[in-house]
Amino acid sequence: MMELLDIASYFLDVRFVLLVFAGSVAGLFVGSIPGLSVSMATALLVSVTYSWTTTDALATIMGVYVVGVFSGAISAILINIPGAPSSVVTTLDGFPLAKKGEAYKALTYAIVYSFIGTVFGFIVLWLLAKPISHIALKFTPMDYFLLALFGLTTVGSLTTKHFAKGLISASLGLLFSMIGIDSVMGTARMTFGISNLQAGINIVPALVGLFGFSEILTVISGGKLEGEVSKVTKSAVKLTLVLKQFGNSMYYSALGTVVGALPGAGGPVAAFLAYSEAKRIVKNPSVPFGEGAVEGIVASESANNACIGGALIPLLTLAIPGDAVTAIILSVFYVHGLRPGPMFIKASPEMFHAILAGGFIGSLFLLVLGFWAAPRISKIIAIPKRILLPLVATLCVIGAFSCNNRMFDVGLMFFFGILGFFMRKRGYSVAPMTLAIVLGGMMDSNFRRAISLASSEDSFFSALLGRPITMLLCILVILTLLSNSKNVKRVLHYLMKRRI
Repeated sequence: MMELLDIASYFLDVRFVLLVFAGSVAGLFVGSIPGLSVSMATALLVSVTYSWTTTDALATIMGVYVVGVFSGAISAILINIPGAPSSVVTTLDGFPLAKKGEAYKALTYAIVYSFIGTVFGFIVLWLLAKPISHIALKFTPMDYFLLALFGLTTVGSLTTKHFAKGLISASLGLLFSMIGIDSVMGTARMTFGISNLQAGINIVPALVGLFGFSEILTVISGGKLEGEVSKVTKSAVKLTLVLKQFGNSMYYSALGTVVGALPGAGGPVAAFLAYSEAKRIVKNPSVPFGEGAVEGIVASESANNACIGGALIPLLTLAIPGDAVTAIILSVFYVHGLRPGPMFIKASPEMFHAILAGGFIGSLFLLVLGFWAAPRISKIIAIPKRILLPLVATLCVIGAFSCNNRMFDVGLMFFFGILGFFMRKRGYSVAPMTLAIVLGGMMDSNFRRAISLASSEDSFFSALLGRPITMLLCILVILTLLSNSKNVKRVLHYLMKRRI
């Protein structure tokens, strides 16, 4: 009861609510414009909120996160270009419905079920975060190292078509995370005599470069994103008819929350899984799937928004980000001196309550802004890229400079931006690199602690790997690596054919 009152107190905090609103408006603009992304907006906000209090920073970022994930559906429905990767599935039925002159109906379903999915995900976060934290308290340093390694191998397999490319991206991130003064030996590592690198790679310019400047370069290299914007005419859509899909949306939301809790999976995977499940369980859709079925929009939007709460579960309890945006949110914690993990909820309950309150308030603004902006959003989508991109580039420079007030960080931002651009062009996801940069320090310190503790025991390997949790994590890492091996896949395919 007390916890509920603590969360409710943020609803009465005018400053907190206004900051969530400001973040929600920013998320609406960024998410609805093709070529921009929630990851870019969140990365830029890390630099903007660098000197803010943690509560203010979290309020703004939660608003961006919640509304930004939803607003990708707006351009997906109106111009068949998803504003976010998680909205790709929404285009399959949203755009065909808009072409029939029912864009407002498609947006209504997207808004309502994005709201339902978001609230579902945050309720699950509220209920499960503490039990998972209690389990995580039993983790040893080696368990934390293996957990982070498992997160990197998982994100490598799910964010790129080629698993090897995911591992290479993660390895590069680990390499960058090692730059600076060695915390144990006190010697400089890979600084090449550059004094500005002795403190390590600052996470803010790296994130702004990888998610902000690289996207600008990607959009420019790809030419103009053109498309006819469907006209949105307000029409009567009965709420009772919309809510007929509520029962199925609970299943899609549960699926999305589970997928969101898997490191690296995220909205796109959840949306595809939910859509395939919808095609399986809905026997009589309003129209065939792919031709404007509202059931397809419900599945996609319920699942990808439920991922938000799911992705925050491993972030807060294990310090393992569930997706690219939560990897950036993890950097917000580090910037403000907080350490997510098993003790986080117990040590900083007010921050946990702020995240929950920000999520619930953001979901309310999702409803308000969604219905208010739907008839007007086509003007936002039509902003010429020649005007928009220079503004974003300027924000990238300001964001990188403001964290330490030095031009060296601007140079780092450009370096990571160009690196991220070439990686994307070659099919390498920047998400594994981002996670590795954020988690690298933790992996390094925990691995060294584990080796040091095991060295004092009679049986080194037993002390290092002999605990049940450690053995389970080792098995998970090995299975992830093997399941993505081409040779293993060939053998499994052969055995399945023989069995058939």
